[in-house]
Amino acid sequence: MHDHAILGLGVILLVASLVAMLSRLAHLPYSVGLVLAGIALPFMQTGLDFRLTRDLIFEVLLPPLVFEAALQLRWRPFRDALPVTLMLAFAGVAIATAVVTGALHLLLGWSWIAAGLFGVLIAATDPVAVIAAFKELHVVPRLGMLVESESLLNDGAAAVGFGILLAVQGGDASGAVAVAGSLLWTVLGGVAAGAVVAGGVLLLVGRTDDHLVETTLTTIAAYGSFILAEHLGMSGVLATVTAGLLVGNVGRRGAISEGTRGWLFDFWAFAAFLANSVVFILIGAQGARHPASLFTPDALIAIAAVLLGRALAVYPVCLLFSRSRLRVDARHQHVLVWGGLRGALGLALALALPDTLPERGALVAVAFAVVAFSIFVQGMTMPWLIRRLRLREADATA
Repeated sequence: MHDHAILGLGVILLVASLVAMLSRLAHLPYSVGLVLAGIALPFMQTGLDFRLTRDLIFEVLLPPLVFEAALQLRWRPFRDALPVTLMLAFAGVAIATAVVTGALHLLLGWSWIAAGLFGVLIAATDPVAVIAAFKELHVVPRLGMLVESESLLNDGAAAVGFGILLAVQGGDASGAVAVAGSLLWTVLGGVAAGAVVAGGVLLLVGRTDDHLVETTLTTIAAYGSFILAEHLGMSGVLATVTAGLLVGNVGRRGAISEGTRGWLFDFWAFAAFLANSVVFILIGAQGARHPASLFTPDALIAIAAVLLGRALAVYPVCLLFSRSRLRVDARHQHVLVWGGLRGALGLALALALPDTLPERGALVAVAFAVVAFSIFVQGMTMPWLIRRLRLREADATA
């Protein structure tokens, strides 16, 4: 690794640590503090090139983020919420994508394929700031489960849809049967790849009680499932979600030694902290280079379209369950809509767009604007919304 890269990582770690301490004192969402610090970095004349790239997000940062979130989910509440979260993740992504696609094509004049690619990549939600607020305010458990599990699943749905549209953009205009086959291969193959890798890792983990070896093997599960699935043309996100769920739930029942469990979860909490710190600081640094792009009419139209698409995805889907035991409280629906923040995956997909797409530059700039809006405006107002809607556990028992 080059000296500049090592120095850059050291600066980011130092900044992340200082921001974590200051954010707690200032009662500021951690992600917001990181983005603000990232904005300041390019003006500090460090001589370092802080740049967010597709490879950095996809190959280094995304697997631990997804794996750690899945690792924490308990199977029973996740299974109970699955009908709702699957509908939100797949039907919801399709609805939000259609709304955003139509708006950007009609209002901005983007081609259908460019508008569609943006619509699907921006449909993936990132609940980091929201979940942090939930933990601090002790929000009712079911709402936390809905937000986090839906985010994990819609990350996979968005990545799958993006891959299919990107193939169409590249000239692979396959028929409906071929598209359906590709969809099944991507989704079911991703789940299968994650299960195979996690199964192999759990077999090995069960043969040792060395916490360092066990943790190393779970790292292989996180990155190995992602790399294998992507190499085979499957969904790396869904593979890592599956691996995380299996390691977290099956491993907890005996494969992972009792003395390792606490250590393991602390390690992955640190890995997620590190990955999130890098992502949010680099988002701020990227925005500082092109601040004007955050306030263009195109950006404002895209932000409005994304919010409308999210609302039209959440409320109708939840209405389907209104007369069942899976009914989603109206207040929870409001949080799902406003808490649909965008983050690492959307930016990674935007940066992965080919240079041959005429609207690529505008699309990447608008994606950064939407992410910045969601972090600053939606992320900062989320604690107020939770208190206003009385969604804390203390409110429920009062």
